[in-house]
Amino acid sequence: MTTATPIPTVPRGTGWKPGDRKHPSEAMVRVDQAGEYGAIRIYAGQLAVLGDRHPSSRLIHHMAQQEERHRAFFDRMIVERRVRPTVLQPIWKVAGFALGAVTAAISPRAAMACTAAVETEIDKHYAEQLVALGDSDPELSAAILDFQAEELEHKATAIAAGAEETPGYPVMSALIRLGCKVAIATAKRI
Repeated sequence: MTTATPIPTVPRGTGWKPGDRKHPSEAMVRVDQAGEYGAIRIYAGQLAVLGDRHPSSRLIHHMAQQEERHRAFFDRMIVERRVRPTVLQPIWKVAGFALGAVTAAISPRAAMACTAAVETEIDKHYAEQLVALGDSDPELSAAILDFQAEELEHKATAIAAGAEETPGYPVMSALIRLGCKVAIATAKRI
């Protein structure tokens, strides 16, 4: 007796249909792994400038450790699900580090402004992914929900550390958020 292959749940709004070659979670895993890698590089750049003795360094180390845990999950998903990682990782390595270093060189508050801006976009990005996934991928949804909570914690930490008091904060935040949107859109495809 043969068993029927279960029909996958179709995430709303993705355009994916059973029988399509690639599931939308494939792009999600790719972009999320790239994003977590980029966040780690931002924190590395900030720490390279601020060093370990600055009061913000302890906060940055804590956030970086959480990002490492997130990335490890997505690294595992890339292997298990045979997802092609983004070919832009060398760019994220340099761009993330540079963004972190430049904002930290401006001031510790500017480094926190960078974190607040990035986490604002990541929160929106994860919320959109959760809606798109629906109940089609419980493992991925649970991880995204967990990571989203930590990203919001990072944003709150950054704001409490004076992110919004950075001179030019609205402009800096808007530019960083735009960069995040472009990076997310690009990593989904490339």
